[in-house]
Amino acid sequence: MLFDTDIFIWVQRGNIKAAQIMETDQERFLSAQTFMELLQGASNKLQHDRIKSFLTDLGFTILPLTENIGHRAMIYIEQYALSHGLTAGDAIIAATAAENNLILVSGNEKHFKPVPDIKLKVFRA
Repeated sequence: MLFDTDIFIWVQRGNIKAAQIMETDQERFLSAQTFMELLQGASNKLQHDRIKSFLTDLGFTILPLTENIGHRAMIYIEQYALSHGLTAGDAIIAATAAENNLILVSGNEKHFKPVPDIKLKVFRA
């Protein structure tokens, strides 16, 4: 499964359900976009190190931004930015899920529901 940034935030806030969904999946992925968003949200180097340690300890694989992902994300923006408010970051995350044929786990159903190419597992806190 590919985990959206919001799931990591729920885990950081101590949400048991978010932690359980992460722990139950044997193959854990995040997009390069999510990795950057997590590091951007840190307020110091210690938090950076904790984020990277958490990802390593749980065996997460960071999926790189490829040419195909970038192209697909541009198409998503063209199709869904005006009609549904899709942002560039969410387009990259959706494209990463689609290009890698992964289920995307997110609590932000509104952000991803219009994108027909992805398999979305909606998280409810």
